[in-house]
Amino acid sequence: MSARVARAGWAWGSWGRRAASSHREPPPNAVDVAELLRDASSAEAGAQEAVARRPPAGCSVLLFPGQGSQAVGMGAGLLGFPRVRQLYEAAHRVLGYDLLELCLYGPQEDLDRTVHCQPAVFVASLAALEKLHHLQPAAIENCVAAAGFSVGEFAALVFAGAMEFSEGLYAVKVRAEAMQEASEAIPSGMLSVLGQRQSNFSFACMEAQEHCKSLGIENPVCQVSNYLFPDCRVISGHLEALQFLRKNSAKYHFKRTKMLPVSGGFHTCLMEPAVEPLVKILGTINIKKPLVAVHSNVNGHKYMHPQHIRKLLGQQVISPVKWEQTMHSIYERKKGTEFPSTFEVGPGRQLGSILKSCNRQAWKYYHHVDVMQTSVDPDL
Repeated sequence: MSARVARAGWAWGSWGRRAASSHREPPPNAVDVAELLRDASSAEAGAQEAVARRPPAGCSVLLFPGQGSQAVGMGAGLLGFPRVRQLYEAAHRVLGYDLLELCLYGPQEDLDRTVHCQPAVFVASLAALEKLHHLQPAAIENCVAAAGFSVGEFAALVFAGAMEFSEGLYAVKVRAEAMQEASEAIPSGMLSVLGQRQSNFSFACMEAQEHCKSLGIENPVCQVSNYLFPDCRVISGHLEALQFLRKNSAKYHFKRTKMLPVSGGFHTCLMEPAVEPLVKILGTINIKKPLVAVHSNVNGHKYMHPQHIRKLLGQQVISPVKWEQTMHSIYERKKGTEFPSTFEVGPGRQLGSILKSCNRQAWKYYHHVDVMQTSVDPDL
């Protein structure tokens, strides 16, 4: 196996054998589809030299979408590619229900439930990697960085060889169940807001909190939970706070507001009850140093070591997703320097749209790996 493929880390099917795990509650019947990465650690230094010699135009970046990108029919465009059905069969064993059936046929309201859509987006994204590997293997071999939005970060880490598919999916299952339970405890949600230069998001959130207090709500939550691109934020919190912001959008110079199809105020302290179950399961998973740079949602920086991954994945649930900062970290370069090819791997094109608003030059080299329809087009 070449050093570059070893560095890519996905291993094309290392879905259950990378190393013995100390799982107290192991995912049942983890599947072994392909040979593990071999000699990855010894190959890494050579791979780094190869990457250093390649011009940016010869490199790639992979972006993995998060919750909210799900749609009935996703996965239909992937089933003709090698090992995708086996991937969904493995997911069935880990989750205990037929995820593929739900993704293909819905209903949408069931797919939108946090407990279902997080595993669905995770698996669809990694299945889309099979398509990308089949049509453009160089995009995998030449990958120099990866990032995932919220739950997409788990897919990025599996791709980078930091955790096995089965254990990553099991962690996502625990995360989704805990976040679903937390969201049901308090009526909350997420509001996408396109503002203007004069928009003061912090002030708007503060006034929304005061409004909630006037309604008798104790310790109301309303805060920026996603930094998407300049002047665009997602605000999470109590539903009453979000309704107040929508009603008073002109006062705060908001151009447009839209409620997101999620069930709770994610990436705020409202999700505090979900942290402990996730941290507990992460402590039982065999996490490795990523073989490709993976950027954390919490600060936009690269993960450095396994304990760093465990710590920040736990924090991520209650911390804002700093996606705009992550895009700057990945794509910032000297004027005149070429950009890598970027592939959004999974349902939807939201991350491509955000990239266009963050860095139009980088977006010119953007591609989407479609999960809805079968395609052999080199543009995916």
